[in-house]
Amino acid sequence: MRRFVVIVLAVSLLGALTTWFIPAQAQQPAAPPTWKQGQPAELAGSPLAPIAQPPAPLPAAEIPVNKLKVPPGFRIELWASGINNARAMTWGDKGTLFVSSRVAGNVYAVVDKGGSREVKTIAKGLNLPNGVAFKDGTLYIAEVSKISKMEGIESKLDSPPQMVTVFETLPKDLPHGWKYLAFGPDGKLYFNIGAPCNICLPPDTHANISRINPDGTGFEYWAHGVRNSVGFDWHPVTKELYFTTHARDWLGEDVPSDRLDVAPKKGLHFGYPFCHQGDILDPEFGKGRACAEFAAPLLKTGPHIAGNGVEFYTGSMFPADYKNRMFLAQRGSWNRTQKIGFRVAMATLKAGDVPKYETFAEGWLQGDQPWGRPVYTKQMKDGSLLIADDYAGAIYRVSYSK
Repeated sequence: MRRFVVIVLAVSLLGALTTWFIPAQAQQPAAPPTWKQGQPAELAGSPLAPIAQPPAPLPAAEIPVNKLKVPPGFRIELWASGINNARAMTWGDKGTLFVSSRVAGNVYAVVDKGGSREVKTIAKGLNLPNGVAFKDGTLYIAEVSKISKMEGIESKLDSPPQMVTVFETLPKDLPHGWKYLAFGPDGKLYFNIGAPCNICLPPDTHANISRINPDGTGFEYWAHGVRNSVGFDWHPVTKELYFTTHARDWLGEDVPSDRLDVAPKKGLHFGYPFCHQGDILDPEFGKGRACAEFAAPLLKTGPHIAGNGVEFYTGSMFPADYKNRMFLAQRGSWNRTQKIGFRVAMATLKAGDVPKYETFAEGWLQGDQPWGRPVYTKQMKDGSLLIADDYAGAIYRVSYSK
């Protein structure tokens, strides 16, 4: 009998503890979103948050192209629409424009029908497929943890070939996991591997720009200490690599600035996470370090401006002084009360001096409300310039005539 009472008391006590524990466990707060990482406690109630991607692209009739402004003599028009989350662009040998997306998970082919454009989805359900590059009849696509290829794709747009894996040992972290992809003058395939955080001490496998051979061999790091670069290009004459970098969030409204950098040789370190914008030590990771240890930025492009696309102009349509200028597509800020960016800027290199930095196209931000976000540019064969807008799901064309 005594044993029975002990058992009953034990079961009752266990039940009471379970009743108390389950609600307590259920009341545990959800983990904060990754973009809040590094946010100071005093800013926990800040209304600042990333701008949500619209669920669908804007219909062509609702895209206010007339609000866009370009310099005198230039004209901007809607070239293609209905491209959900249109991002990076690359040309095929036969004139097909291949367009990536990020959150939409698609890759598109845009075919010019002479006055109109037909958009075909050639891949879907991919993992943030931001990077696309084309070489020798093959389209290369970069997802978070792998790079694949589609051979002979331009002849098979209506029945795309299977994607063949080229390289699949990349980190799987989603924060800053999307890639930009481009072939360098050396024939190698370059891409970024972003930091898996807002601010942290990343492993050597992250926060860099890397390269491989087109067959997936020969992996090596090119640049280190690069928090998140999703756009780069090579100077047409010097063949040096220029790239933009997104700086950390939650350090201030006006600091740190995003950057434009040049990596003329392999192995340079650009400061992350120890030094920001070339002259501000991180309050946590900068202790005991000096910004002089790292490569300084070529240009401070602005706080939280989110510079993505970088492209040197090599065409002949625009005025002669545009030759070898950089177009910088700036998607626009969220971690700042007064929004900036949402434009295409220009940087003109000057020997021994800071590049001339000015606006080329703007109007996607009206007041404090963006209706579009320019993210990449791509020169056309005739020398005009395409601008992809991932927010409106559109591509614009800028032309010039005297």
